Amino acid sequence: MSSKQWMVAAGAGLALIGAAAWGWWHGAAATAYTARRTEFVQTIVASGHVETPHRIDLGAQITANVSAVPVAEGQRVAQGQLLIELDDRELQAAVRAAEAQLAQAEARLRQLVEVQGPVAALAARQAQVSLDNARAQHQRQSDLFRQGFIGQAALDDAVKARDLAEAQWRAAVKQAVSQQPSGSDFALAQASLDAARTALQAARVRESYARILAPAAGVLIARAVEPGEQVAPGRTLMTLSPEGLTQLVVQVDEKNLRHLVLGQPAQASAEAYPERRFAARLAYINPGINAQTGAVTAKLDVPQAPPELQQDMTVSVNIEVARHPQALVVPSDAVHEPAGAKPWVLRVEGGRARRVAIQVGASAGGWTEVLAGLQPGDRLLSASVVLRDGERVRLRDAAP
Repeated sequence: MSSKQWMVAAGAGLALIGAAAWGWWHGAAATAYTARRTEFVQTIVASGHVETPHRIDLGAQITANVSAVPVAEGQRVAQGQLLIELDDRELQAAVRAAEAQLAQAEARLRQLVEVQGPVAALAARQAQVSLDNARAQHQRQSDLFRQGFIGQAALDDAVKARDLAEAQWRAAVKQAVSQQPSGSDFALAQASLDAARTALQAARVRESYARILAPAAGVLIARAVEPGEQVAPGRTLMTLSPEGLTQLVVQVDEKNLRHLVLGQPAQASAEAYPERRFAARLAYINPGINAQTGAVTAKLDVPQAPPELQQDMTVSVNIEVARHPQALVVPSDAVHEPAGAKPWVLRVEGGRARRVAIQVGASAGGWTEVLAGLQPGDRLLSASVVLRDGERVRLRDAAP
């Protein structure tokens, strides 16, 4: 090696030694964070689906063929809107027969009131006149018999005529009474009329079974019937999700159960419309834990559901479980053993890394609340930096 080459190599070696010595004196380069006070909001993220508090399964109450299905699955319907129409020709015939029976019962009662009742009353009066005449005739015959002008046979005929007239009068009176509003014939006719009216009402109700209407406004989330099919009671033809209170049913990790309190506010969004957020509120916490998933079911009310929110949509929910206006926070990346009994950080003091025990609070969104051990403005090293307590450190790219 020439003297010139030896001098170049010696210079490079001295430069490396100098750089190492400078690095040892000033410490390893590391990124630092700054502890600061700010409003800290702790949230729990959960996913689930949209659900109304109840659903209505619709079916037929009679066995019949389907004539028409004027609605489609997913359609929003109004209360009372026709959903399924069944063949009702037989039911209409039954209604007409019941109407005829009602008309006949009405005519029977009218005849009783307008004809038979007055005729019976007139017959009773005529029977009374006949009875009076028979009694007078019997009295005259009795007088003549005592005077000896007639025999026993004539008197017996007068007695028979009187008794017959009296029997006829009693029968006429009973007939007239029975056809009065308080009588048995009138009651029977009235009962027949009531039965005919009830039969007509039942026939019309049964006829209405041929038209299946929406019991409430809502959205049809299922349809399992087509025109031409024969349907029977017991089969679900449609499922209606009624309008009203909308709920979000979500699964929350059991480790977050201690943070949940009824009434906590939340922000949610549907997976189909992630940019459209809407408010919700925690309304129910299931007391049981799913042993397979380790999750607890929670339900949130949605006071004003957006129009695009549909039954069974997948949703993501951020439940606000804590809000501290002036919390001291540090990036979670700076905390060592955050779930342990003694979490700690590496704080930069005089160019050296110092291990400091801290007390942590809630964590959310990459930030951790520090309850004790730090002050605002403290510079902290990332937990990924491998340094010993007291080792020199050189800060770079300081983060807020």
